Amino acid sequence: MRVIAGRYKGRRLKAPTWPGLRPTSDRLKESLFAILAQVVDGARVLDGFAGSGALGIEALSRGAAEVVFVDSDPRAAALVGENLRHCGIADGYAMIRGEFVGVLDRLPVHRRFDLALLDPPYDQADLDGALRAASSRMAGGGILVLEHGARRAVPERAGALTLERRVTAGDSGLAFYRQVEVPAPAAMEEL
Repeated sequence: MRVIAGRYKGRRLKAPTWPGLRPTSDRLKESLFAILAQVVDGARVLDGFAGSGALGIEALSRGAAEVVFVDSDPRAAALVGENLRHCGIADGYAMIRGEFVGVLDRLPVHRRFDLALLDPPYDQADLDGALRAASSRMAGGGILVLEHGARRAVPERAGALTLERRVTAGDSGLAFYRQVEVPAPAAMEEL
């Protein structure tokens, strides 16, 4: 596993050594960031189910303003920290350990993300709950990318998210959602 492009290009990242964690392949990560090339620079990014932190670190390498890493596993949180230190990344990020939906519920109301990268376990039962929670934290027009098993059906909508694109590579798939902007209510005319 390595950082593909940007400021930290070529840096090797440590992969998890315990069973049950499946890091995003470099090939899939390259496809993902090629599609997001115009979105990442200056973005506020959420790396949900962070694992090794490879997606968030790639976003930082490509100019993201900040990344919030979220993972419930203490081993993953430690691995994200180790990979950040190995790349020499000292700021522009936060690592929050906790269950994904609960963490998002506890963030300040005004906290919004331009880009969310979610890589939950492929067998996770409640994808809808994670997508709805992330939807509530997206900036208007924000993009959420869900990595999933290629054979798994993903919802067309979740909260204010609408599925816009799917990409399949081997056993993995990427579902690209956009946050639907809700127009401000029009001022009521006096009767």
